[in-house]
Amino acid sequence: VTRAIALWTEAAELGSVDAHLDLGYVYYQPHGPHGCGVEEDEPRGVRHWQEAAMKGHVFCRHNLGVAEFDNGNHELAVQHWMISAKVGFQRSLNGIKEMFVKGHATKAQYAEALRGFGDAAEEMKSYQREEAKRVGV
Repeated sequence: VTRAIALWTEAAELGSVDAHLDLGYVYYQPHGPHGCGVEEDEPRGVRHWQEAAMKGHVFCRHNLGVAEFDNGNHELAVQHWMISAKVGFQRSLNGIKEMFVKGHATKAQYAEALRGFGDAAEEMKSYQREEAKRVGV
């Protein structure tokens, strides 16, 4: 475990956003499914996710929303999830929908997230991908 953390730390220092994702889990939820049983340090885990999110890592951006939600900061959670939903991250869109249903997000925010998600899905379409689906590849 210690060796893995050392290697992830080195990779993160070299710019690996995936290493930041893993280290975020290690420190934010050390006893959870992705943790390694180290001493919990939520702020350190969040900092790793922030580093990766600033470099465009969508899953880390989503995790920042989860962390804010866990801390009762619904407005910030919605802001993080808006960013990741608009680039096509389904779990963030679902989070905003849940927040809307519970009254923590506005109808306008949910609509904006839906539009952004739809636009991202449309951008990912390609003739080749559609043709491969059609022929069963």
